[in-house]
Parts: sequence; structure tokens; C-alpha cells
Amino acid sequence: MAINPTPVYTNDGTSTFIPEIWNAELVVGLDAQLVFASPLVANRDYEGDIQAQGDTVAINAMIAPEVGRYDDTKGMDIQDLKTIAQKLLISEADYVAFFVRDIERAQAAGALDSPAIKRAILSLAKSVDTFVGGVIATSATAYAPALDLSKVTAPVEKGEALLEAIFDAMEQLDSTDAPPDGRYVVVSPKAKRYLVRAEAVANASAYGEDGATKNGVIARLAGFTILTTTNMPAGMDFVAGQREFTTFAQQFLGFRDQPVEKFRRDQIDALNVYGAKVVRFPELDTVTADGKSFDESKPSKGLIKAAVKWAA
Repeated sequence: MAINPTPVYTNDGTSTFIPEIWNAELVVGLDAQLVFASPLVANRDYEGDIQAQGDTVAINAMIAPEVGRYDDTKGMDIQDLKTIAQKLLISEADYVAFFVRDIERAQAAGALDSPAIKRAILSLAKSVDTFVGGVIATSATAYAPALDLSKVTAPVEKGEALLEAIFDAMEQLDSTDAPPDGRYVVVSPKAKRYLVRAEAVANASAYGEDGATKNGVIARLAGFTILTTTNMPAGMDFVAGQREFTTFAQQFLGFRDQPVEKFRRDQIDALNVYGAKVVRFPELDTVTADGKSFDESKPSKGLIKAAVKWAA
């Protein structure tokens, strides 16, 4: 026979759990911490097409039709539009799981407002950003000549040398006809230390606009958003590019709760699945002999990476 009202010592399980509160807070908190996976660096054009880890999203790169010279006596030669397939694999899955003794109190206080959960959000963001940064760095073109600052002693001069490298990256992206909007440079904390001493960055408002702290933004100038992160790919101090060359897809599968059989508490867990890919373009990248795919062993011309030599 059911007991009514329910005794206070029983575990009511999911009756008062509102996952939407937890989901919204985690997504907002997670997105604010991202750098490589933020919309400033990677587009999210295919995010709506995923549901679970292991999903594959087809990305078709269209080969631009040739432009012909019109002759009124010969008319036009009509071309078939051709595409080259690429696949975005949702390869990664991260989770967070914990016990809650009083769901109502946790929701009233702000579902994810505790220091422990905030640290969990930071850990999720670190995992995502490290993965996306690695994907970008693997396919990026190495900066040339190498950035050797070992003989530069003055901090301001080191900053100016780093800024000059950013201008070189701007020229390289210009040569690929990369769109002028959506360009970025992500630097390591050590590179940031010197870069902010460069006059143009220190006075970014005179060259572009002041930066904000959200998503690691330092400043915006010369058509670039300059960001920093502690989640740089191993050995890298500098990654530059344009957001169309990287796509990121993420699906937060939501919080769920369930009563724990032996204890008067609930288990709450959440799963975040995601994947990233460097997008290739027929006009810039090498196509395989059969014309059906790209040679992904070749670096992307829309992404540039550099390791700085700091000491002799």
C-alpha cells in the first residue's frame, strides 16, 4: 500500500529533477570556456546533424565551375557540377557523473553553481579544446621561416617579432583568398606574455577594437581575433587560420538522474559527444588521383602553426 504523504526519509528519485535547468547552465558555462572549439575559430555548420558518438556527417566540397569566354556564335559549354566527399566523424565522448543528496536544494541554489561542478565544466572544456586544437595543428602548414626569438632579449622586441609573424600569416591567408572575416590567431600563454607588450596589441583600440576575456580573446586587430589558451597543441605557440577551414560539431546529450539503490541520494550524469575536422577545398588542396577525395596527408593552406624557439 502506498504511503501518503511520502515520508521524508525516502528517495523520491526523478520526481523533482528538471534536466532543462542543468542542461542550459552547463552548455552556457562550457561554451564560454572554449577557444579552439569556439565559433571564433571553428564553424558549427553541421552541428544539427549529429545525435550520438560514432555518427558521421557528410561534407561535400563543390568544385567551382570554370569561367568561359562567351562567343555569340558558339554559345556556352555547360559543365556538370562535381563534389568531393569529406566526412566529419563524431569520435569523442566525455561524461560527468556525481551524487546529489538534495536535488531541490541544488536546483534552487543554481544547478551548476558549486565550485566542484564549475571545475567539472572546466575539465570538459579542456578535453574538447585540446582535441580540436590537435585536429587543427595536425593539418596546419608550418610557419616559415621558423620563429627563433632566442637571441631577442627585450620583451617588447619579442612582442613585435610575434606581431610580425601575425602579419606574415595575414599575407599567407590573403594569398589563398581566404575570407577576411573569421580570421584568428591563438597563442600560448608564454607568447601572450610578450605579444601584449607590442604597441599595436597594447593599444588595440587604435587598430581595431579592444578585446574581451570571453573565449580567451586578447584583442582584435589587422583582421584577426587574437586569443590565448592553456590548451595549445604540444610544442605549439602560435596557430592562425580562418574559421571556414575547421568545422566542429557537438551534441550535449543532457543530464539524467536515477536513484541509487543502496543510498538516499541520486546519481546525475551527462554525456557530451563531439568531433572536428579540417575542411578541404578543391581550389586549395590536393585531390587524389581518382578525384573522389582529398589527400589529407598534405597540410591545409588555410591554417598556419608555429613553435617558437625561446632560448638558445
